[in-house]
Amino acid sequence: MAIGEVIGIWIAAILTFMIFSFLYKDNPVFKLGEHIFLGFAVGYSWCIYYWNDIFPQAIQPLAYPGPGLAGNWHRFSVLIPIILGIFIILRIVPSLAWLSRNSFALYIGGFAGMAVPNVISGVFLPQLTSTIAPLGPGWAAGLTQFVLLLGVFCTIVFFFFSLEHTGVVGKVGRIGVLFIMVAFGASFGYTVMARISLLIGRFQFLINDWVKGVILHQAP
Repeated sequence: MAIGEVIGIWIAAILTFMIFSFLYKDNPVFKLGEHIFLGFAVGYSWCIYYWNDIFPQAIQPLAYPGPGLAGNWHRFSVLIPIILGIFIILRIVPSLAWLSRNSFALYIGGFAGMAVPNVISGVFLPQLTSTIAPLGPGWAAGLTQFVLLLGVFCTIVFFFFSLEHTGVVGKVGRIGVLFIMVAFGASFGYTVMARISLLIGRFQFLINDWVKGVILHQAP
């Protein structure tokens, strides 16, 4: 194993234990490891954004616009988002912060105009199609479809605030609350599983790469 790889594994192992020290209590060692991680993450992200987005889409068209009218038009079209981006950065200047409202208005309006049709076609209509699909075939598929229909109906009733949630409406709304809690619980469980998989990955690194590979000098 090369000396550079060994040094990198030792640094990664030490930083891992620095982060794990938070399990004992909040301490300066954990804060140092947290700041190192965030600093490197921000620096790496900036490099990625610069070479993948800023340079090819903003700097390069301005420096090398290309020949003819098409190149000049490309340069002009690039200047507009650059100016709008500068307006957002000017929020740090109190006297010029109002300029950022124009950029945010265009950004939010444009994003909403693009997102709404995508959400309708990609989420709402498939959900509606699945909800009103016929029951079956088979009792298992029919039961699944019935539970889906019941959950959608009860959840909609729970969020229907034009009627007082008493009597039948209140009971149906409480059933909707149960479906909402099941959905939140499943989402939380999925998140925990993802975090556990990351933890398992760090333990595998410590055992296989650090202990066996560097300390015990065992071949992988």
